Amino acid sequence: MTEAELIREFEKNRLHIILAQLAPTALLAFAAFATPTIATYEMAIVHAFALILLASGILGALAEYSAASQAQAALDDLKKLPGESALRSRLISFRPWLEVVKFVTPAIFIGIFALILAGLYL
Repeated sequence: MTEAELIREFEKNRLHIILAQLAPTALLAFAAFATPTIATYEMAIVHAFALILLASGILGALAEYSAASQAQAALDDLKKLPGESALRSRLISFRPWLEVVKFVTPAIFIGIFALILAGLYL
């Protein structure tokens, strides 16, 4: 692949990371406000709500992890190409930060999910 193609691939995956965060973030924000009310509902509804949050979080984390891994692969290939450019160097230097997307973001989701579960069941 050429430098331009690899940069486009990285940008495509960066967009996927951003889009993969939108739905779970919105759902968690809604859940934070709705949890006190939903906790008063029948247990079947409470369980369903918890499972919806869990499924959304798992799918969002997988989408983010996949996109971050693919972005890292594009950057790894970009690094192997001959030549230098400021944009290329800046993108390659960003590679370690994609580990945040792969590991820290899901860890934060787990923490929020645990707090919501506590609000639902305790």
